[in-house]
Amino acid sequence: MNQFKIWQIVLIYSVLIIGIIFAMPNFYPTKPALQVAFGASSSALNTNIIQSVTSELEAKNIEFEKIELDTNSLKIIFDDVEEQLAGRRALAEYSDGDFIIALNSEPSTPEWLRSLGGKPVNLGLDLAGGIHFLLEVDTERYSKERLSSEGASLVEEFLSRNINASYVSTGGEIKLSFINSNNLEQAREYLNQNNFITTGSKYSISQSGNTINLQYTNEYLSEIVDYAVEQNLVALRNRVNELGVSEPIVQRQGRARIVVELPGVQDSTSAKKIIGKTANLEFRLEARPNDQFLRKEQFSFKSQSGRTAFLEKVIILTGDNVTNAQSGFDENGRPQVNINLDIDGGRAMQNATKDNVGRNLGVLLIEEKTKTYFDENDNVTQEKETVRQIISNATIQDTLGTSFRITGLGSSQEASELALLLRAGALAAPMTFVEEQTIGPSLGEENIEKGINSVIIGFILVFIFMLIRYRLFGLSANIALMSNLILVTAIMSAVGATLTLPGIAGIVLTVGMAVDANVLIFARISEELKANVDPQNAIRNGFSKAFSTIMDANITTLLVALILYAIGTGPIKGFAVTLSIGIVTSIFTAILVTRSLVNFIYGYRRVEELKI
Repeated sequence: MNQFKIWQIVLIYSVLIIGIIFAMPNFYPTKPALQVAFGASSSALNTNIIQSVTSELEAKNIEFEKIELDTNSLKIIFDDVEEQLAGRRALAEYSDGDFIIALNSEPSTPEWLRSLGGKPVNLGLDLAGGIHFLLEVDTERYSKERLSSEGASLVEEFLSRNINASYVSTGGEIKLSFINSNNLEQAREYLNQNNFITTGSKYSISQSGNTINLQYTNEYLSEIVDYAVEQNLVALRNRVNELGVSEPIVQRQGRARIVVELPGVQDSTSAKKIIGKTANLEFRLEARPNDQFLRKEQFSFKSQSGRTAFLEKVIILTGDNVTNAQSGFDENGRPQVNINLDIDGGRAMQNATKDNVGRNLGVLLIEEKTKTYFDENDNVTQEKETVRQIISNATIQDTLGTSFRITGLGSSQEASELALLLRAGALAAPMTFVEEQTIGPSLGEENIEKGINSVIIGFILVFIFMLIRYRLFGLSANIALMSNLILVTAIMSAVGATLTLPGIAGIVLTVGMAVDANVLIFARISEELKANVDPQNAIRNGFSKAFSTIMDANITTLLVALILYAIGTGPIKGFAVTLSIGIVTSIFTAILVTRSLVNFIYGYRRVEELKI
């Protein structure tokens, strides 16, 4: 009656064994490590670098455990923090700023566990320590620059329709001027026909004499602001991933702010260099000698000091349209970047080059640089500077489409850097750091210690109570409770979930909910015994009658936890993650694991009397 089939027992305990295997990496301590990437190009990391770094560390008598070369970074593992800090100083001096060096930690999980996919739980910022940044997207500047660029495009379109026009950009407004009223009416008609977007009108149009004033409507302004923030969000995630920063948290906050958290990283300077490095491309045709000054701009070359060229103000496309970029060499051994565009970018490039074969196509690199100054009172002042330089101005040999190459780059390192930035994604709008916090590893260790202690204390109190109150049934519940904690840890490790301090609170709550299910079962068994039902039937009826109550209670709690995860951020989401996993595992352990243990104790013998 109260006996599981062999396959049921094998299935239950196979799950527990797998859980133990995936939970085991969390029992191995982490070791201090350095994560190294090239500031200019991650592709410069190769086996020769390992030899160079090894020689440098040995020359400074700095002991390390091992050096590993990943796809995008170099990992150096040390035995203690002092050697880690000494290694960072040595490599910083050795590289003269060419290395991006971040303090990190590396698990000491055995190789056989790693080969099975075992890895420790990712710790959040409050547990692992690390860096918190709050960045603000300069949406006002982005909208002004976008409107100014559209003004140049409109003038170009008008000229192609024999409408003589010029424009002046003044802040968030452009003024289109025309030589006569006929041209003005033609332009007005064109604008009225092309002023519709999904949310309504694109421009707010007003007229003064022979001048048309254009401003973005509030609806369209909101639309492009959302685009800029979302594009920056994706670009930041990709950029951090490309450069090898482990387990980043990048999420939007409010209308125009982005939160970046780098658990385990302690070097804020290097981290700012990683996430704050901005670059974009603009593709423009080289201006003709007789073009009006208002239709062209002069730029210097990045790799050729003193050389300049005039490019048209009309932007064909930007780096936003780039889907892939790889560095390489042309048939003459010179560095180049092979670029693939999306459909819109390919169409724009084709339209721009099909009638301009023989002209030069300029590629403009735009970099946003921030300089930080400290006054005598240690007040911080930041100055932003946008640098636009030509990296290529090659002749168009044929009509270009979705695939083409950029040549004329100064070095292979420059080509690799450009490819990296394009792959990672361009920042649609400039950003500034408005908040910076560093949580030290000692505070993280304290939080871990207190969190673990809270789980242990809660578990011990529940263990003692269940053992005293329910005897052998309580022992079964306690073993199931231990199994539940193991499974929660295993699942979080396997899926890569991040454990935070509120997440530990969720685990403590799970301990209570897991044992609550067993209490319901044992209460039903007790009721059956009081009704003079024989022990074996009382056990069977107790589990079956409590099943629906347990499922109802856990499903309703799970729904709330899922809602918290869906709409919550930060601590709330961390709490919801562990609570959701804990509910699912508690159903398994409370019903199946406990039942298997009870069956093992009572199911294979005749029970005359049962006390609970």
